[in-house]
Amino acid sequence: MESALPAAGFLYWVGAGTVAYLALRISYSLFTALRVWGVGNEAGVGPGLGEWAVVTGGTDGIGKSYAEELAKRGMKVVLISRSQDKLDQVSSEIKEKFKVETRTIAVDFTLEDIYDKIKTGLAGLEIGILVNNVGMSYEYPEYFLDVPDLDNVIKKMININILSVCKMTQLVLPGMVERSKGAILNISSGSGMFPVPLLTIYSATKTFVDFFSQCLHEEYRSKGIFVQSVLPYFVATKLAKIRKPTLDKPTPETFVKSAIKTVGLQSRTNGYLIHVLMGWIISNLPSWIYLKIVMNMNKATRAHYLKKIKKN
Repeated sequence: MESALPAAGFLYWVGAGTVAYLALRISYSLFTALRVWGVGNEAGVGPGLGEWAVVTGGTDGIGKSYAEELAKRGMKVVLISRSQDKLDQVSSEIKEKFKVETRTIAVDFTLEDIYDKIKTGLAGLEIGILVNNVGMSYEYPEYFLDVPDLDNVIKKMININILSVCKMTQLVLPGMVERSKGAILNISSGSGMFPVPLLTIYSATKTFVDFFSQCLHEEYRSKGIFVQSVLPYFVATKLAKIRKPTLDKPTPETFVKSAIKTVGLQSRTNGYLIHVLMGWIISNLPSWIYLKIVMNMNKATRAHYLKKIKKN
């Protein structure tokens, strides 16, 4: 009986300690959520980091929305994309709507010899924010060996999704380090958080972007540079082939308005509260269940696409 008392006391303190730990964890999580999704870091994102923002893939979707949001905050904007006509159109819209200076650089990110032209176009600019947004995905989910024009797809996807992030960072980061301030926002994907079969190359390239961003943030945070990995799930864009937005598939404008609040607060973010919840659910699934669900979903999408093509 006497020997049972110390054991009961020990179990009591273990239980009390566990409850206290969980209470602290929950309180901290709620405080962090309120700070990020309620208050955000509105004041920290703007010309205070530097006069200019540079956005790759800035004529459509998420990239265009980042360009508009940064212009709205008073930043001058450099848009970099492939089509000069679209660049001129978006540039004029931003200039007229937000009364800021804009510049454009027309390059094809599938190519490797474009970075001297970009370097020349950015020379002398005080760049406060770089948004590495340009990206390429699959036309439809497909088994690796059956991807149409596989050699070309491999080269293009690596050049657009990986090389562009490294080279643009190489061009812009030295100026930020010299001034001890700046932010680099790298648009990865929810597909980079967990493996996505039938989108194998895309998923792998977006994982690179995520890891690259995390490593770079740790390397340069002490020098005043904030590097963020942005990992959205579906957003209603041309790239995602989603036309109609829903609560879990927001418009690019809604997504960016949410994601920009996290700059300076979260170096790795899903950018949108519903996507955060989706990521949490997926991370708590056993991997074999997650992979089975994703494989079945992508097989169904593949079958639908091939059936549609055959009919046409």
